[in-house]
Amino acid sequence: MRILLDTKVFLWILTDDVRLSASARRLYLDDSNQLFLSMASLWEMFIKIGTGKLEISDRDPVGYLRAQLVENAIAFLPITYEQVSGLPGLPKLHTDPFDRLIIAQALHEGLPMLSSDAIFADYGVRNLF
Repeated sequence: MRILLDTKVFLWILTDDVRLSASARRLYLDDSNQLFLSMASLWEMFIKIGTGKLEISDRDPVGYLRAQLVENAIAFLPITYEQVSGLPGLPKLHTDPFDRLIIAQALHEGLPMLSSDAIFADYGVRNLF
């Protein structure tokens, strides 16, 4: 199964955080699943690293995140015009622009998600968390 990861879930995977649900952990560890991380998530993380809102305990956070994507077999999901064009049609349930973009990508690509944010399901995204 192809699965899109939410930014928080990706970070929880990297740190083996206890907030990662048992079902999310099973899906992440199942080699038959193909995991994706949106370019929007990387953009969000890099902004937060730059402003001090996210700390990565590595001297080279950019290199660290790239290495973790490779090590965990997580592929990039690029942002396309077709995905972004779905944004105006989304209901106004959520104000976070990164989450809204990730939701639009999941809907356009028909990807279920792993997200701890229950509101994603209100947009019609299948959340496997």
